[in-house]
Amino acid sequence: MMKIGVFTDSFRPYTSGVVRSIELFSREFTTRGHEVYIFGPDYPLLHPPREEGVFRFISLPAPTMPEFSLPIPISVQLSPTIKKIGLDVIHVHSPFLLGSLGARAARRHKLPLIFTFHTLYEQYVHYFPFAREASKQVVQIISRNFCNRCNMVIAPSQMVVNYLRRIGVEAPISNLPTGVDLEEFKDLDPNWLKDNYGVSDHEKVLLFVGRLGKEKNVIFLIKSFEHILKLHPHTKLVLVGTGPQEKHLEKLCRETGIRDKVIFTGVLPRNLIVHCYASSDLFVFPSVTETQGLVIGEAKATGLPVVAIRAFGPAEMVKHGKDGLLTDPSITAFTNAINELLVDKNMHKNMRKEALKNADEISSTKCAVKMLSIYEELIEKKTSAPKKRKPYKKSVFKQRSKKIYY
Repeated sequence: MMKIGVFTDSFRPYTSGVVRSIELFSREFTTRGHEVYIFGPDYPLLHPPREEGVFRFISLPAPTMPEFSLPIPISVQLSPTIKKIGLDVIHVHSPFLLGSLGARAARRHKLPLIFTFHTLYEQYVHYFPFAREASKQVVQIISRNFCNRCNMVIAPSQMVVNYLRRIGVEAPISNLPTGVDLEEFKDLDPNWLKDNYGVSDHEKVLLFVGRLGKEKNVIFLIKSFEHILKLHPHTKLVLVGTGPQEKHLEKLCRETGIRDKVIFTGVLPRNLIVHCYASSDLFVFPSVTETQGLVIGEAKATGLPVVAIRAFGPAEMVKHGKDGLLTDPSITAFTNAINELLVDKNMHKNMRKEALKNADEISSTKCAVKMLSIYEELIEKKTSAPKKRKPYKKSVFKQRSKKIYY
């Protein structure tokens, strides 16, 4: 049995691909008898319930993303807590804040350090209030240096592996996606959107699931949908999620006269999102910043063909011509791909079958087993490595004020 420490700058009730990844792996690990301890932020406005094995740090709302909390990575209780638990490995999910704190804790306690590179951080500098171009370079340097401090870097796709090597990462890298919990996608309701959002029987549904932020390229999707409506008037676009662009997107839909054709569901719980997939006809994903695109795997788990832009994670998640179509980053190409699948019923049917078959390749069970083997190998290397005597250095960590609370 292993005791796994997870350090993350985001956790539930906040929803994101990172949070979903942590939840899926943690569930699979505990099912196999391992113990998982989460060190994450608090959300003072949302009052998350206390959970066993979840340690929350005092946090502040992010200035440009109020729904996101910034944890204060300071605690004199952390080191005693790690010793008391007896952690075997530390897995961090960010190079900042709690991720950096987790890296220092791993070094201090001589534990293996694993980092999952979930996000192309340089693509999110539009949330910075100033010096965005310079910030891109700084973020890239931080990412490279942090990766090189780790015993293993997990990349969700081969394109991310290539990207990390290109920016100078020399640490070992393993290509391992998050995976999809296939059990969630059984006994689904194919009429759920019709029953709950008034979608009629003769309408086709295009589905997007994700954060409504600039990095997801949703404005591009809405502009493409305008063209689709001219070809297929009986079509609706369903956007599941929320984010800083939500009001702007609604305004854009009103200005272009398609507001009654676009459904904004807001945030939905997992047990309802799966029904959205099952009651749609096509999954559309315009983002060009995804390291994986976990929602694409979820769409495939319901047999939903995908149209996505050929970039990073989606380029590997979609098998072009088999379970979906990949396009160039142009509205014309994206629109043509959607139109092709709406028109060609035989192609759509065949892609449904392929999507269901291919989803099994990235089941969360298979991915978790691979991750556990990585942990075991790194722990074995750490325990068998000869110990080196190092000169004593006074720890700044002990001087910090108490900020963690359980």
